[in-house]
This record gives sequence, C-alpha cells and structure tokens, in this order.
Amino acid sequence: MSTVTTFPVEQVGQSRVAATDFENLVFGTVFSDHMFVSNYNGSEWADGRIMPFGKIQVSPALVSLHYGQAIFEGLKAYRNASGDILMFRPQANARRMNRSAERMCMPSIPEDYFVDALKELVRLDAGWIPSKPGYSLYIRPVMFATDDMLGVKPSKTYGFYIITCPVGAFFNQPLKLKIETKFSRAADGGVGYAKAAGNYGGSMYPQKVAQDEGFHQVIWTDSKEHKYVEEAGAMNVAFVIGDKLVTPNTTTGTILEGITRDSVLTLARDMGVTVEERRVEVKEVLDAIANKQLREAFGIGTAATIAPIHTIGHEGKLYDLTANMQDDLSKQIAQQLDQIRKGEIEDKYNWVVRI
Repeated sequence: MSTVTTFPVEQVGQSRVAATDFENLVFGTVFSDHMFVSNYNGSEWADGRIMPFGKIQVSPALVSLHYGQAIFEGLKAYRNASGDILMFRPQANARRMNRSAERMCMPSIPEDYFVDALKELVRLDAGWIPSKPGYSLYIRPVMFATDDMLGVKPSKTYGFYIITCPVGAFFNQPLKLKIETKFSRAADGGVGYAKAAGNYGGSMYPQKVAQDEGFHQVIWTDSKEHKYVEEAGAMNVAFVIGDKLVTPNTTTGTILEGITRDSVLTLARDMGVTVEERRVEVKEVLDAIANKQLREAFGIGTAATIAPIHTIGHEGKLYDLTANMQDDLSKQIAQQLDQIRKGEIEDKYNWVVRI
C-alpha cells in the first residue's frame, strides 16, 4: 500500500476568489490562490510545499531558458451537482510526464508524490472550482531545469510547480483548421511525443500565419512528405469516415499520446464503434469529404475536450464539412465522458479521483 505524502501549507492572507469574475474567464489567465512547489536536489525531490501563488525569482543563466529543458502537463478537476470534487485521470498525467522527463534527460516524479500534491492543492483551492456547466479547474504541472550554467548538458537540479486556474470552454465555436503543408511540428526521432515546452514554441509561427488567414489552428502533417495527418495545434484529431472512427496512431513518436484521446477511443470501442488507429492520409480525408463519406471531424484534448471541426483548408481551398455532417457519435462520447468526470454514471475504468 502506498503512503500518502502530506505537505506543509502557507495560506494566503486574503483569497482573491470573491473578487474574480467567473462569468468572463479568459482561458489560462486567472490563477487560483496557491501553487505547489518542489525541488530536485540532484538525487531526490525535496522541500515539497504549498504556498501563495506568485512570481518566482530565477537567474538569467537558468539552463531551461537557454537550452529548453522544460516539460508540462494539463488536466482538470470538476465540481458536480452534489458539490463533489473529482480529478480526471491524474495517474495517466503522471506517467506521461515521466515519459517526457526521460526523453528530456530530466528526473522522474514518483506517481504517488505527483497525485498527492495535486490532491492537496486542489482541496485547498476548492473554492476556485466553478460549478457552472462546461467549466472546470485547469491544472498545470510544470518541470524545468534550475542549474545556473551555460553549457549544453542536462541540469542537475530542477523545479516542479503546479498551478491552477478556473476555466470555461477553450473553443466556443466550431473550428476552421488549415492543413499545414510547409512547416512541421515534429520529426522522426524527435521529441514530438513528449509534452516539451519547445514543441509549442516552435509551432507558434505557423499557427500565427494560419490565424492571420482566418483559421483557428493548423492540422500538422508528417515532416517528410506532408502526406499524413498527425495532430492539431492543441489537440489530437479524429474523423468518422463511413461507420469507422479513424485517428492517426501515435507509434510514429511524432504525435502526443493524448489522455483525452485515449478516453474517447476507449468509450467508442465500448459503444461498439469500429476504431482504427493508423496513418491517415490527407488525400483520404479530402476524398471522404468529396464522396460524402466524412460524417464527423473533431479535435480531442484536455482543454478542448471534443471540439467539432466544420471547415478544413488545404493549399488555398476550403472544404465545408457541414453538408454531410452527423455529429451524433462525438456528442454521445462527449456526454458520457462528462458524466464520468463528474461522477454521474459508473466509472468502470477507474479514471476519476475524488478529492
């Protein structure tokens, strides 16, 4: 049996929750009262504590600033109609963070330590969890190198922080996405499967170009031929072609193994849907639109959950997906997922952790 780790807590003198406008939240800009902090001293994680959220002081020689040794995670906590607080699949986030850490030459975090820190922080800032439908508490664990050193080698010390923020919907309208055929997010043998900060930094310019053209995000394609669909800017992607749910597989090492993606595919299979995880050609998607076989297209992610895609752009041409769209499947899965996350139906997968 694992031992529960407890942490010293320094509470804020005055909470900001009463002064927060929960009706007009901008995703990721309003932060809760406290944060979790721990330091890796070269041999173990130590000095774990919860303290008031605030700025941190770092050296301009910080390794992570110069050489990009930084990774992060994203998950959510929910409040249901009974007032219960539930976190969704935190153990899966712990495992994925450790996969990212291994790839980036960073220390792993014991899974129990990770989850216990989440529980204590969320419990302390429970007042920040909105009860409004569609709202939640977004949780951002982040690890970064803390050595002061100008040298291209792994740091010996690291900081691990967890911050939280109340959020509404990430997308509040159907998506218009551009299939990217010039720039690449990840290459074979790279760090595409890791939730590394640099992956997102490198993606910003192509995303900005697409947004200037009127798109919400891009759909990334493989770096060799730009022939195969990989993922979207902040989420995995899936298509319902005929009677099959088709999504790019993650075995290439260039696609993030989304936890919400895994949840959606699990629910779909249990509903009797044929699920295919495989390479998906851009041409296959465009042909399915032309042949009226594409019934649904949607993004899948922690922030977005399930976000319908209504328009796809490719090499200057726009494809309207709505003429033959039947979004019954994604709606059913989204509803079932929401009910599990809020404890409204049986959680036979043991995905939910009650606080």
